[in-house]
Amino acid sequence: MIELLAPAGDLEKLKIALMYGADAVFIGGQNFSLRARASNFTVSDIMEATSFAHERGKKVYVTTNIIPHHEDMDGLIEYLKDLEKANVDAIISASPFIVDMALKHTTLEVHLSTQQSATNAQVVNFWYNHGVKRIVLARELDKHQIKNLKEKTDADIEVFIHGGMCMSFSGRCSLSNNMTDRDANRGGCAHSCRWNYDLRVDGMKVSDQPFSMSSKDLEALEQIPDLIDANVSSLKIEGRMKSLHYIATVVSTYRKLIDDYLRDGKIDDSMPYMKELEKAENRLASHGYLEGMPGVEQQLYNMRSERPTQLFIGLVVSYDAKNKEATIEQRNNFKDGEEVEMFHPSGLVEPFKVEGLKDEEGNILDVARHPKQIVKMKVPFPVEPYAMLRKR
Repeated sequence: MIELLAPAGDLEKLKIALMYGADAVFIGGQNFSLRARASNFTVSDIMEATSFAHERGKKVYVTTNIIPHHEDMDGLIEYLKDLEKANVDAIISASPFIVDMALKHTTLEVHLSTQQSATNAQVVNFWYNHGVKRIVLARELDKHQIKNLKEKTDADIEVFIHGGMCMSFSGRCSLSNNMTDRDANRGGCAHSCRWNYDLRVDGMKVSDQPFSMSSKDLEALEQIPDLIDANVSSLKIEGRMKSLHYIATVVSTYRKLIDDYLRDGKIDDSMPYMKELEKAENRLASHGYLEGMPGVEQQLYNMRSERPTQLFIGLVVSYDAKNKEATIEQRNNFKDGEEVEMFHPSGLVEPFKVEGLKDEEGNILDVARHPKQIVKMKVPFPVEPYAMLRKR
């Protein structure tokens, strides 16, 4: 069975990802992990995470994927042993030294990070024969190359299907390091490729249009059937710094598409899945390299594409079945009488109208206007904690 792998920047996001359909999550500890600005997990958090996941038959992978400098190596073996004691299902590593230390000093399963740029079966088999169980392929392969590669290896293969795309080969970029002294390969990327630049020849501007080097985000909805048929082991969503609503929506959408394809053997129309993803996306997306070498249409050379969405308006805290009343933590403004929908962890979406809106003290409200305010409202059907209230 193919795995749907989701990101989690903290414990709450981990629970959301697993509840909304992920088979596994990848998280970053406070050491040896990229995404230094994410809300990274302590060892105690990791233990709680693995307990939560394993109780539900799901898995937790921990990233130890920095490209380490000499001063980064202190405490490595002790940390790896802590991860082993925390019962994590695997670590994801880019450094050959970290890989070797994990294989030598622990029983941890090791997955090779995309930062190692595995683009052919020979290198995949090299790492597999070295003791690495799974290879996260470089993102510079198309779906046909992935299929051909998989036919030549017994290694588990993991492929990115959704999220931000680095403009540099396999994410190994030095722009941020050189321009801001923030090392992308040690967790400090400043996204310098997304900045606006002037184009100049001999010091003279050749265009008044600002230029950036950023690519569109990856969205592989239409390629999922081909990847499943290629016998890859895991489909990976990127975005440990994304919001709860983003993670829930993206995970739930891919979960439904994967299950529909495994059940029916085909996807006749991908548009319903795309429309659901649009409720969470705020950047333009494309298929990346999966359909071959990207062209101009996969790039964001002269535009920013952020489109803030405020569809996510509340998170369910609890539900009183007797009074058909939900307690909601407000996330964006909504008002009494407004048409909304409840997005359940199962993927079910149910529309209804806001009625009986009041605060915790029972005062009647016409608008829920304060971020993270706890409010109560009538909901005509049962809901569970972590269901999400959205505008229609």
